[in-house]
Order: sequence, then C-alpha cells, then structure tokens
Amino acid sequence: MAFASAFLDIALIVAAALLFIVGIIGCVIPGIPGTPLCWGGLLVGHFVSRTSLPWPVLIGTALVCVAVEIVNNLVPSYFTRKSGGSKAGSTGAIVGVFVGMFTGQILLILLGPFIGALVGELFHDYSDFKKAFRSACYSFLGFLTGTGLRLIVAAIFVVVFIRSFFS
Repeated sequence: MAFASAFLDIALIVAAALLFIVGIIGCVIPGIPGTPLCWGGLLVGHFVSRTSLPWPVLIGTALVCVAVEIVNNLVPSYFTRKSGGSKAGSTGAIVGVFVGMFTGQILLILLGPFIGALVGELFHDYSDFKKAFRSACYSFLGFLTGTGLRLIVAAIFVVVFIRSFFS
C-alpha cells in the first residue's frame, strides 16, 4: 500500500510541475491560460500527501487567479484606448509575440509585441507614424503589464506549492 501511495504522490507532483511549467509559458504566450494552469498545479498539489495546502488557501488563490485574468484582459485594451490606438495595433502585438517566439531570439521575443503593434497601427493608418509609434508603445506597455502581473502571480503560486511541500 505504501508503494501505491508513493507512486500516486510522485505522479501528482509531476502533474503539478507540468501544470506550473506550461502555466508559466502560458503567461507569456497569448491563448494559453497561464495563471489558471498554475492554479491547477496548486489544486493537484493539494492532493499530494506531503503538502499542506488547505482549502481556504486554494479558494484565495483561485480568487486572485480570476482577478489577474480579468485585469490581464482589460489592461491592454485600456492602454490601447488611452493612446488612441486601434484594434489592429492590439492584434499586431499578439502576432508579434508569436513571430518573436518562433524566431527563438530573446530580443525579438521581447520586442515582437512592440514591432507587431507598430506594424498593425501602420496598416490601420499609415499616414501618421508618430501616432502609430505612440500607440505601439502603449500597446506594448499594456502587454508587458498584463504579462508581468501573470508571471508574478504564477511565481507566487509555485512558491506557495513548494513551501507547502516542505512545511
């Protein structure tokens, strides 16, 4: 019976670790629900016999997760509207993330959203480069803010799991 319990714990720890890894990647890549996946890692970790993750902690972190996802969806559009940008700039930023990611170059991964937003804004209105540049800056700022917030919360979830495992 102890072998089965140890095997189950190992399987749960591996599943939680995979959820954390994919979740952290998803915090950067649009379309992958990074923070909810990391919370899923906490939920799976709750069932590991060595952890002490009580339900109130899981409920609290779930509320934080929902709040972060709401903010992550509102912040980029707020920054885009504030700058007078268009939907094309926001879409360009998302395309820039994917293009930067597929190049494998760290600089392009970081600058991809900005370049994509600039190209999107120029496609929308090529007559005003200054406005397109400003909108691209704000769009990039919105992307960084949302991504940064999600990464911070994901890292906190990982720390909560690790601390519960060793306490």
